[in-house]
Amino acid sequence: MNVLVTGGAGYIGSHVVRQLVAAGHDVTVFDNLSTGYRWAVGDAELVVGDLADESALDQVLEGRGIEAVLHFAAHIIVPESVADPLKYYSNNTRNTLNLLRAIDRHDVRHMVFSSTAAVYGMPDQTTLTEELPLAPINPYGASKMMSERMMMDLSAASDLRYVVLRYFNVAGASTDASLGQATPEATHLIKVACECATGARDGMKIFGTDYGTRDGTCVRDYIHVEDLAKAHVMALDHMAAGGESQVLNCGYGRGFTVREVIDEVKRVSGVDFPVETTDRRAGDPEALMADNRRIRQVLGWEPDHDDLTTIVRTALAWEECWQRNKQ
Repeated sequence: MNVLVTGGAGYIGSHVVRQLVAAGHDVTVFDNLSTGYRWAVGDAELVVGDLADESALDQVLEGRGIEAVLHFAAHIIVPESVADPLKYYSNNTRNTLNLLRAIDRHDVRHMVFSSTAAVYGMPDQTTLTEELPLAPINPYGASKMMSERMMMDLSAASDLRYVVLRYFNVAGASTDASLGQATPEATHLIKVACECATGARDGMKIFGTDYGTRDGTCVRDYIHVEDLAKAHVMALDHMAAGGESQVLNCGYGRGFTVREVIDEVKRVSGVDFPVETTDRRAGDPEALMADNRRIRQVLGWEPDHDDLTTIVRTALAWEECWQRNKQ
């Protein structure tokens, strides 16, 4: 298929682009390079542009015969969304509206949307199904929820079909250490811990040690970025084969505590970096894990890297390469 990938020069988008190219798709990346990198798109065509510019969207969609859009471009830092909510509603929600207008004008009929477990908010249960009511507690989650709804409403009024993929905690890097998370001032736990292990940070914090978990710290479901990328390619195949629109959780269905993750990074790296404990952050649920039965049933998705050690090893190998290349 002829595919447009927005945000394809970023962390997750670039892994998906590589797998799409390997699967034989003709890929065009549309990215403003605010957090992405030219080198990350590999063999795909890169068009530098911003989703706020509807004329640029029309230009990239005109004449390429684009059959599907995979939409990754978004801001993703929860605390920043609380401090600057309009930034998130502008970049995430409004720009998704711009994209939906453009794909409707150009008769694009397939869309894969990068969403998040943050749309669920703080539910009473710890293993989350797609049927749960959406109740985001921060502007980031709300901006994604609104984008989902706009896409679903357009689908109901047109021939658009979609797959919404709700990510849990994405981590790791490509197994050859050539792609990984290069975002400055990243907030993801495994990325931060690997930066500590390689000396890029002096130390890190654990926010809250009094939760009702096995060691008092939060539990999260970590999914390897390559397994997540695989789900996007399979979602595209699902629609190409005539499959119906879907909302699917992306996670392994089991979790690790913050302390367990940090201990694993220390064990794999052999570095005992400083870790400070501090108070809970507002809005941090105790435990969140994905019920992934639907994605397995609908797409036939089976993970290849469901192992914390593998996730940490690939993240650490990437971080070592990335720090060397920056010097």
